[in-house]
Amino acid sequence: MLLHVNPFVLLATSSFFLGTSHTEEVQQAKMRKIPEGLKLGVATAAFQIEGGWNASDKAPSIWDNYCHIPGKVSDGTDGNDTCKSYEFYQRDIKMLKFLGVDFYRFSISWPRVLPNGFANKISKDGIGYYNKLVDELLANGIEPVVTIYHWDLPQNLQDLGGWANPLIAEWFEDFARVLYTALGDRVKTWITLNEPKQLGIYGYGTERFAPNICSAGLGEYMVVKNMLLAHARAWHVYDKEFRDTQKGICGITIASDFREGLTDSPADVEVGKLALDFEIGLYSHPIFSKTGGFPERVVKRIAEKSAEQGYPRSRLPELTKAEIDLIKGTSDFYGFNHYSSKFFTTETYKRGMFPIPSYSDDIGAVGTYGGYVEAPVIHTTKIPDGIRKALNWVKDEYDNPEVFITENGYGTFGGNNDVERIEYYKEYLNAVLDAIELDGCRVRTYTAWSLMDNMEWSSGISAKFGLFDVDFNDDRRTRRPRASAFWYKDVIAKRTLDLEAKPHAEEISF
Repeated sequence: MLLHVNPFVLLATSSFFLGTSHTEEVQQAKMRKIPEGLKLGVATAAFQIEGGWNASDKAPSIWDNYCHIPGKVSDGTDGNDTCKSYEFYQRDIKMLKFLGVDFYRFSISWPRVLPNGFANKISKDGIGYYNKLVDELLANGIEPVVTIYHWDLPQNLQDLGGWANPLIAEWFEDFARVLYTALGDRVKTWITLNEPKQLGIYGYGTERFAPNICSAGLGEYMVVKNMLLAHARAWHVYDKEFRDTQKGICGITIASDFREGLTDSPADVEVGKLALDFEIGLYSHPIFSKTGGFPERVVKRIAEKSAEQGYPRSRLPELTKAEIDLIKGTSDFYGFNHYSSKFFTTETYKRGMFPIPSYSDDIGAVGTYGGYVEAPVIHTTKIPDGIRKALNWVKDEYDNPEVFITENGYGTFGGNNDVERIEYYKEYLNAVLDAIELDGCRVRTYTAWSLMDNMEWSSGISAKFGLFDVDFNDDRRTRRPRASAFWYKDVIAKRTLDLEAKPHAEEISF
């Protein structure tokens, strides 16, 4: 197979001599050009940064309520104010200008725009906030990339069953249509759902996330089907009613952390493939594969486990032929979030290690970080080869779709001279360039998570992902760029990845 190879610059290296292969040149380069057309940006999510939880006529979300249940958030904080971006969004735009990003990915708060959850009442102030944000981004030369749903469901819809209620596909379609109508003349990239896996597994299979429905082995599979149908309906609305006039694109973002066997034993190799199908394929295969539907390994495993456990039918809801056809092909790009990789083995797995039934028991293996030095926020443990492997898995499984990397980042517990974060970004971006230049993966965007420290869900404000530090003790939530912000600013300005750069934070505040 012929690979499309983009040009790059080789500097500060002695390996550039006649007879050196292109692969060797890339691997030995200390400075690499960012490929032409690869856009660089940052991301946030509404609940995590906006605050203003009851401003104007906004109604409570499931996360507003979850945060107030004692013990659910590790540091006891809540989302009432967070970064106060609802009030100080113009400072956020100044930070984006400082970085020089091509685009800004943010999400829309469903209960801020539709206080009842339904489209019968549109908040003038709520939609007005996002209109102002989009207008000011464009005025500053920054492309808005909008996520329609990033986990903050209106509580009154949760009271009706939330994502476990099949009618939510219609409610979500209505919400999407409201946003396309209000913002689509200016927003040209839409993401329907962010990470359906995390929403389902942590919110409906465990008590880790809102809405705190612990229905292990059942709830997470019920909501997978409904999320896929909701996504598909929102995509079809855009495709049929808005695409011709608005000229944009619409897709979904899927958590795509890599999974593989811990050893090369046949059992571990096979369970690594099974874990990939459970962790990624369950959400991607129905949309991106040629056949549609859930992955065969997953369907077979859950059916077998369900029968063993005495269930009259599989705990994984069946997709009808009409539903398979409705979902298949409903994404204009593959939205790709990636933080780390895990290695699975059956060797140390014992029945009863996980609740029965449960998603983890269905996989039937133990996942670890394989001896790599674990990051302070463990799910960001640095294993850069994993992102290249994951990109190649998407390429091979789904006929090399265009990939938008919509999140990649590293979590710490503070400090502005964040050398570890810079090293993480360097090595991961370097691996992404390998995937583009050596493997032919069609990566179109790279997005750093996150613009600034925020409310990191059940970790509260203790986990720090920001290129900008936020002073949560300051009523104005003063932001200061970390060393990583200066590093990313330099990468964007020079369109060059310098693998030996060692920037330091400077005293600037926003």
